[in-house]
Amino acid sequence: MNFLAKVISYVFHPLLMVTYMFSLFALYFPLGLDPLKIDAQWTFILIIFGFTFLLPAVNIGLLKLFGSIKSVTLVNRRERIIPFIFIAILYLVITYLFYSKTGVSFNDNLFKFLLIADALVVISAIATMFYKVSIHSLAAWGFIGIIVPLNGLSENGALFYPSLAAIVITGLVMSSRLQLQVHSAREVMIGGILGLATSFAGMVVLF
Repeated sequence: MNFLAKVISYVFHPLLMVTYMFSLFALYFPLGLDPLKIDAQWTFILIIFGFTFLLPAVNIGLLKLFGSIKSVTLVNRRERIIPFIFIAILYLVITYLFYSKTGVSFNDNLFKFLLIADALVVISAIATMFYKVSIHSLAAWGFIGIIVPLNGLSENGALFYPSLAAIVITGLVMSSRLQLQVHSAREVMIGGILGLATSFAGMVVLF
């Protein structure tokens, strides 16, 4: 069971959720990537993968290499603070660069979803300064808070089954964190509440 829980935790790592979100949009909800043209969407997703997953992962690896943290899994809350602040700054910088260098405007769907992703990362960093919330749970529920409200806008219910899958996966992610005993039920619950509240509020305000 622990092996399966670890696989789930790695496959649905919080840093991968932005890549998964935009990949889902490319497949089922192209309007979410507006104003990108269809032939540019996967190039954009590769760039997002590099900046929102690979770069933070390398940074965490370097912190481990130089002894700043004991483990790349960041089990200790205090060890999470510096990496999380760095990741939050990185996400904000990426969004700013897309806004200033590509001509994406505040009214474009792509930019709005980037802002919601930024908000989730910033909330994660702030919350971690005071309490060890489950970031896996926060990210998974944040994903749901974005996808589920979009069902009414998708053509022919294209996001219905992906939404159901996201809910099931979120349950598996939460269970895996409990199975591995890296978080208490309270930490998992608070992470989920923060993620859902942040993303849903972002959807309401921005859309």
